[in-house]
Amino acid sequence: MPDVMRRAEVIELRPERAEEYRALHRAVWPDVLACLTRNNVTNYSIFERDGMLFSYLEYTGDDYARDASRIAADPVTREWWTLTDPCQRPVASARAGETWAPLVEVFHLD
Repeated sequence: MPDVMRRAEVIELRPERAEEYRALHRAVWPDVLACLTRNNVTNYSIFERDGMLFSYLEYTGDDYARDASRIAADPVTREWWTLTDPCQRPVASARAGETWAPLVEVFHLD
């Protein structure tokens, strides 16, 4: 089994766009899902609570930066983001240029 990198991130959900965001994710476009899978993303979930979105994914490739760049360059994924991005806003502690802010893993039961 390949090494797995776990990645968790957080972002705020704009309350006025929350239902729109939920509806989009009830029917994620198959080409977006295929792009994630093609670029070694597995076990991907997004959770919501109190206006916050928490994402968790597992990455099984050997070059996360390369595969993340491929995802970001995919035309269908970029179109998907034109719908989802307006529903979100970075958390106050996000660094310049960050949308989803990465979380630091403090515990993992293996």
